[in-house]
Amino acid sequence: MGMEAMKSSTTSPAMNMKRALKHAVLFRLRPNRRDFIAKSVASASFPFIPTHHGSAVEIQSSTSISLPPIGLGAWSWGDSLFWGYDKKNDDELKNVFQYALDNKLPAFFDTAEAYGFGRSEELIGNFRDELCKTPEEREKVLVASKFAPLPWRSSREEVVKACKASVKRLGAPIDLYQIHYPNTKNNEEYWDGLADCFEQGLVREVGVSNYGVDAVRACHASLAKRGIKLASNQIQMSLLYRWPIENGLLDACNELDVKVLAYSPLASGFLTGKYSSENLPSGPRGKTGKQLFQDGSCEELLALMKNIAENHGNEIPISQVALNWLISKGTIPIPGARSVGQVKKNLSTLEWSLTNDEVKQLDETSMKVTGFLTPDKNPFPRKDVNTGLVMYDS
Repeated sequence: MGMEAMKSSTTSPAMNMKRALKHAVLFRLRPNRRDFIAKSVASASFPFIPTHHGSAVEIQSSTSISLPPIGLGAWSWGDSLFWGYDKKNDDELKNVFQYALDNKLPAFFDTAEAYGFGRSEELIGNFRDELCKTPEEREKVLVASKFAPLPWRSSREEVVKACKASVKRLGAPIDLYQIHYPNTKNNEEYWDGLADCFEQGLVREVGVSNYGVDAVRACHASLAKRGIKLASNQIQMSLLYRWPIENGLLDACNELDVKVLAYSPLASGFLTGKYSSENLPSGPRGKTGKQLFQDGSCEELLALMKNIAENHGNEIPISQVALNWLISKGTIPIPGARSVGQVKKNLSTLEWSLTNDEVKQLDETSMKVTGFLTPDKNPFPRKDVNTGLVMYDS
């Protein structure tokens, strides 16, 4: 539903939000369902935030958190629209939570208010209340969530309001609160909203998601004026989606000490070894697969990954090669997991690491692959139509 349709709708704001979230949470893996966001951002504008060059301001975090080398994406937890969530599987999700909790490292879950219309946050909150028996166990659980900058959310107060609702569902302050994606307007308001949430003690650190180089610098400068550090930028990145490396976004984040969280680290399953030219996925991913496997470059990459995995052990899946490559680049991959088998496989990635030569081979081979998603196919607003500030580049 486009902007004009929403304006003329006679349904309640809550129903409109549910409908909007239904479309918004599907954009990552379903290119043909991105029309809602694309139409919503097509004609509006947003303010330019100049880089701050004023006097030095002490940058602080209320309680600085230390994120583990790998996280757990919880989009599928509660999301029936794309992932086919069913409440009868909650016990298995609870087992996933328990497995992550029992691991030596902190259990880091990435969720959002849009995931299952809040159900993902509720499940994480419920599992933490039920399974964490001591303050130390509760402290071991780290949660990142996100604010959805929907068209009618135009003020900093909306960020605080949404954050309070997320805190209620999670049952605790949020460790890392992020703007889910850039908007065509009101971005400075959202950054002020993040700072307000921080100063009110609702969150421990703040971040953004799907921000390009210029937008990261602008947000970093805006928060710095209030003495608050921009902690992270969650972006799409994988062996098949190398744009953040090639366009300088990863370098910019490193320069600003902004941690990169890598979503879609397995490239919609194409880096698991499950698919080939003879075995394509169904639905919209089938078209992507057909393009991806048309010239043999992806098969060459998968063959290299298989060889590397075998060099490190007979039982190592090639998905761990993809995750370790991201870790070698200094990012934190956040693969999803709906079963104990999946989370065990993901966390076992940390039991070994790539050699420098293997990283080089993967770099050289992955650079040759064509046919996967390109930045221009994503729905995010590219520029401020008034000033030219680039909000999204990869």
